Amino acid sequence: MTAMIIDGKEVAKTIRERLTQEVKMIIDRGVTPGLVVVLVGNNPASESYVRGKIKACGEVGIRSEVIRMEATVSEAELLQTIERLNQDPEVDGILVQLPLPAHISEKAVIDTIHPDKDVDGFHPVSVGNMVIGNETFLPCTPHGIIELIKSTGTDITGKHAVVIGRSNIVGKPVALLLLQENATVTICHSRTASLAEITRQADILVAAIGKPQVIGKEHVKPGAIVIDVGVNRIETGKLVGDCKFDELVDIASYITPVPGGVGPMTITMLLQNTVRSAASRIAR
Repeated sequence: MTAMIIDGKEVAKTIRERLTQEVKMIIDRGVTPGLVVVLVGNNPASESYVRGKIKACGEVGIRSEVIRMEATVSEAELLQTIERLNQDPEVDGILVQLPLPAHISEKAVIDTIHPDKDVDGFHPVSVGNMVIGNETFLPCTPHGIIELIKSTGTDITGKHAVVIGRSNIVGKPVALLLLQENATVTICHSRTASLAEITRQADILVAAIGKPQVIGKEHVKPGAIVIDVGVNRIETGKLVGDCKFDELVDIASYITPVPGGVGPMTITMLLQNTVRSAASRIAR
């Protein structure tokens, strides 16, 4: 068996083409979707992520702006900026690029973004609505993972999904979204005993550990769908996932590559949330 590669770039392209048409219809009704990204400091990785988001906005017709602030900015000043954006009727989405300098509370920043503009899906109100199944902005990476699984034509209902990782950004929310798709879900983490014994039961395996190439053939049931969320740079400079791709490609039925798998979907879901926010502005 050789796995089919889940091409995140192609799935993202299809969604972005649809979003481009939706943006045109929204603009025809007098509203231009707008996203503001707040970048604190000059972290090279953050700079790269922000450039990618701004480029993607331009491709689908979303108006975007980057507010740059020095790494020494006070928490109070940053929160004031967010409050100003909350009140700006032409801003549909607010994204504060993480990580932040140590003197600024990520929780305080996330809590200050109004839930109506929380296109990252991190606000406690957004998370709470997701937990109980209410309509809300879903966190981008977990939502993108669900879309990738669905792109294979697989019916998630009744499948055993195992998520390795329990972070608030990926592990926990993707487990909840899989549960809402009627999967039976198991969450594994750093304290899990007999990890391979559990993961070999998975029809769908989501690896979100943040450690390079730790999931091998002993962890995967033949025919499983493997979603590799990890992006790790090893000593050679190469980007690799949390999984040993070369081993698993001969075991899995479908597998995401790194790079080119989950990554393109994260930005695409951010665009989708922003477009949804702009559409709701018309309704209001």
